[in-house]
Amino acid sequence: MCDADVSLPLLGWYDAHARVMPWRVGPQERRAGIRPDPYRVWLSEVMLQQTTVAAVRDYFRRFTARWPTVGELAAAEDGAVMAEWAGLGYYARARNLLKCARAVVADHGGVFPGDSTALRSLPGIGPYTAAAIAAIAFDEAATVVDGNVERVVARLFAVEDPLPGAKSKLAERAARLTPTERPGDFAQAMMDLGATICTPRNPACGICPLMDLCRARAAGIAPSLPRKSAKAVKPERQGIAYVATRDDGAVLLERRPEKGLLGGMLGWPGTDWAEVLPEPSPPVPADWQEAARTVRHTFTHFHLTLTVMTARVAGGTAPGRGSFVARGDFRPASLPTVMRKVHDAASLPPSGD
Repeated sequence: MCDADVSLPLLGWYDAHARVMPWRVGPQERRAGIRPDPYRVWLSEVMLQQTTVAAVRDYFRRFTARWPTVGELAAAEDGAVMAEWAGLGYYARARNLLKCARAVVADHGGVFPGDSTALRSLPGIGPYTAAAIAAIAFDEAATVVDGNVERVVARLFAVEDPLPGAKSKLAERAARLTPTERPGDFAQAMMDLGATICTPRNPACGICPLMDLCRARAAGIAPSLPRKSAKAVKPERQGIAYVATRDDGAVLLERRPEKGLLGGMLGWPGTDWAEVLPEPSPPVPADWQEAARTVRHTFTHFHLTLTVMTARVAGGTAPGRGSFVARGDFRPASLPTVMRKVHDAASLPPSGD
């Protein structure tokens, strides 16, 4: 199986069925001479890491409306970017987003470098993101492999080795298929095929443009591929979150350390998250009451249960950590998801959101 065997029917299918994305330059636009904007390609690829297209669309539109160029994003305040990112998860991506934008401006005159090797030197850009930008924005014949592409390749070549161990084999097979002509469209076509036809469950093999080439389909094993190794059981952690409201309605928030989970994000003061419930450490003396609801949240590597403590404090109270934010300036939507869950569990009255 060579690249032309796959690319010709796949690109023909893509020309007719490409998904419409707010960050994508479609086949008809490409034929009209419109080129993809590397900034928009980069931004979308960072947002799409471990996140669905449906979840990313509105975030992408808001970011590009507020910061239309990499230079404007580089000049943005950290807090504004982190607040706009809130709810999208994996917050290290937002910190790296700013570092990368500022590196593009400082080291490359505000212009993204045009090859995957140079792109990989930028903060937060790994092999996959570099290949995607290089292929889609600059027509480099770089091999782009995400979960959708892994599934398509595993079925095309009937690779039965389980993931994640099979990743290098699948990447090598994908590299064989990457054409020198229209490599960016090819990469997007592979992703679209995996997302719409070669789906994890019940693949629509009967309308697949590659069905006659698919070895897994011929062997009757397509739905079972790619195989996956058993997942380890996620550990459980516990913690306490403190929601203090001042008499004038101001709420007590603190910005989390730059490094670590939710780094740089605003949130409620609280304890560390540990296997055993930590000792209480309220941020301000008060008559703390336990909320009726606990908060349950799952991160990539563990499950978290938070006990929510609430208190009303007098005006002029000086907190041991964090600072009070006027109720009219407080937007729950600017908090990361787990902190919004704490807000809901505390049953705070409506704010200026």
